[in-house]
Amino acid sequence: MKVLSCTGMKTRKRRERVCISGKYRVLSIPLGHAPFSYEIVAVSAFLKSIAPEDLYFEIQDETLLCYLHRFDVDLHQSIIEEYSRVHLDMHYSSPSMNPFRCALADILAIGSYGICLGKRIYVNYSGERKVLDRNAKKKKRTEYFYAQGHEFSHIRNELPEKFLDQIICGDSLAVLRELPDNCIDIIVTSPPYNFGLEYDADDAGDAKHWEQYLSDLFAIFDECTRVLAWGGRFIVNVQPLFSEYIPIHHIISHHLMSRHLIWKGEILWEKNNYNCKYTAWGSWKRPSSPYLKYTWEFLEIFCKGEIKKAGPQDMIDITAEEFKAWVVAKWSISSERNMKGYGHPAMFPEELVMRCLKLFSYQGDIVLDPFNGAGTTTCVAHRLHRQYLGIDISEEYCKTAQMRISEKD
Repeated sequence: MKVLSCTGMKTRKRRERVCISGKYRVLSIPLGHAPFSYEIVAVSAFLKSIAPEDLYFEIQDETLLCYLHRFDVDLHQSIIEEYSRVHLDMHYSSPSMNPFRCALADILAIGSYGICLGKRIYVNYSGERKVLDRNAKKKKRTEYFYAQGHEFSHIRNELPEKFLDQIICGDSLAVLRELPDNCIDIIVTSPPYNFGLEYDADDAGDAKHWEQYLSDLFAIFDECTRVLAWGGRFIVNVQPLFSEYIPIHHIISHHLMSRHLIWKGEILWEKNNYNCKYTAWGSWKRPSSPYLKYTWEFLEIFCKGEIKKAGPQDMIDITAEEFKAWVVAKWSISSERNMKGYGHPAMFPEELVMRCLKLFSYQGDIVLDPFNGAGTTTCVAHRLHRQYLGIDISEEYCKTAQMRISEKD
């Protein structure tokens, strides 16, 4: 519906004064004159057509007051507009001078409200979610209880020069064991999925027994936990093997929590991949064993020692608009489209890594990817003025990773 603004009201000290009175939000619209009879009649007419517990008008001196609690956009807006069109607009030099239309414009311009039964709620709309004595109850529950009892140190160690801004070809476990404790700011990685993909230099064919796969993976993740600095972030991109009912994201999360890392949250990476045959979805049109189709992957996010990561203000490179969009933990990002060109069967896109680094790290931070593959993490880290260390067993992938960095210079 078209809403007319009130910019034409003689610049009369408009833009409403807003206050909260009992269960109402009160908007004030200056009339600029003693009330006309048709304005007084309009107040009574709206009182009859709109429930006063939702909304009503009142005129005091030369001011129209709008008492707003609930607002049905479709119903109430149409009532105000229709009555204005038939009974009020002709009395003003233009419809935008109509104070009731001005009140409507102000109502629709309010950006903060709740929703209940299709109506916008403007007062106490979050009241039902408030918890009395929140901090005391949080203390009683013990916040992230599973992370208590750790022996993490606050002391930061420097990453040796030979590892700084390097792509290293080798076994991740062996390379990580050469690093000192607490020397990495953020880890962004996507380990091999064990789905049977054709990775280079993978003798097991990405198809180990699950117990062996998890044992090998967790040995590397334990080293990652050790080298992560106090307050550092550990972000793991993972896709569960739904067809074999292996919830890897839960298994990984449980392991990292058992190592006293704090679960910061989970982001759904919506890939919008609906490329599948309906007839392949388990028992077609039968409840015996329907197969659930997922179009997203997960980013599991952990912190070491504490949730907050201190850093210099002038090394923050995320914009206000990016921050507001990305803290909504569902990211719609297309899959990497040049995997064939990079010779790698399972890459995440640069956009995914860029958001992780800008949202969870500072410029100058040291970024680690122990499964660097074709080098997306290190390439983006370099472009965003982070330092980096990428490790991968494949010589071909390491060459590609180095080439991508060189192309960005």
